[in-house]
Amino acid sequence: MPDLTLAQDADADAVLSANPLALLIGMLLDQQFPMERAFASPALLTERLGGPLTAAGIAEYDTEALVAAFTGPPALHRYPRSMAERVQALCRQLVADWGGEAERLWVDAASGREVLANLQSLPGFGKQKAQIFTALLGKQCGVRPEGWREAAGSYGDEGSRRSIADVVDPVTLGEVRDFKQAQKKAAKAAKAESAS
Repeated sequence: MPDLTLAQDADADAVLSANPLALLIGMLLDQQFPMERAFASPALLTERLGGPLTAAGIAEYDTEALVAAFTGPPALHRYPRSMAERVQALCRQLVADWGGEAERLWVDAASGREVLANLQSLPGFGKQKAQIFTALLGKQCGVRPEGWREAAGSYGDEGSRRSIADVVDPVTLGEVRDFKQAQKKAAKAAKAESAS
């Protein structure tokens, strides 16, 4: 795994770079929460659970204790209970279907389409989130099976600034944030237009 800079914090990014499960959990938490905080959360969770994150460990962890770890302070997400439960469901599925090894979702895949399908089979990974993670794997982690850019949709576009897949430093983080805000503004305007 390369040296990622998604959390914009050296220690948190080191956890993401070293642990595929941590990276997957960061992606799961990246909704209705600032991107860099979502990707910093796996490092805090590692600290609170007292060791490297493993799918088997989280799958078997007491749910209420996991919720408490997510609640903090600081909270690991805006919705700590539901996200703790979703992370546990994700880990249980990884144990059941992938031997507890998150990286098998992409290492075992023969094509970009297969990576996307594997990701979409997980709790909390709809098509868009799966496409963004496929783009992140291809652009920053060197996971480039045939057709990965196509599977990632517009998130796979070279030079785009659409998602966390494009964040490599504070400047690109700002550009991605600007893009997302422009998208929200356009959607809001379109909604207002159709309502009038």
